[in-house]
Amino acid sequence: MLRSVKRAAERGLQAGILTVFVVGLRRRSPGAVVNAVCALFVTALPRRLERRYDLEFEGWQRLYVDAGMLTHAVGMLGPYDDVWWWDNVTHTCSATLLGGVVFAVARRRDRNPRPRVVAVVVCLGVLWEAFEYAIHAVAKRFGVEPILVSYGSADVAADLAFDLLGALLVLAFGDRLLDNLVPTDEHGER
Repeated sequence: MLRSVKRAAERGLQAGILTVFVVGLRRRSPGAVVNAVCALFVTALPRRLERRYDLEFEGWQRLYVDAGMLTHAVGMLGPYDDVWWWDNVTHTCSATLLGGVVFAVARRRDRNPRPRVVAVVVCLGVLWEAFEYAIHAVAKRFGVEPILVSYGSADVAADLAFDLLGALLVLAFGDRLLDNLVPTDEHGER
């Protein structure tokens, strides 16, 4: 029964993302449409990874991915502009998702995930901010609505700080919360 409840919750979150897609189309908001499409793609990744790499995500892990993607998609409909903390939550969530992937891959390869998680999350955070700025500048230059918005240097600094927070959360809790993604040997050792 709990499994069916988790699956129904997962479908509900994905339906929420699909709703953002439809609302984005109706509002002619390319940012919301593109974000929803990307979010739906990411929500499909856990099941694809399970089939390909002989691992199994916990139900809560799938829900966390879906909820994170829904917050990003919904943000494009207004909360990024209207709710001061929305961007902080989404950056922390994204960083925990990315950091979690790096953590699990490093553990599966029997490597220390600690420096890798911080390095990858921070480096990709910097690249993301540069990409966001470039998209915004090009859209402004051509007079079209940007699919990403850059809010200035203070926002970039805050985004990177919350990216780092997400990486640190993965380091603090990764061994306990991501152990199902790391195979064990014949003695039950990871």
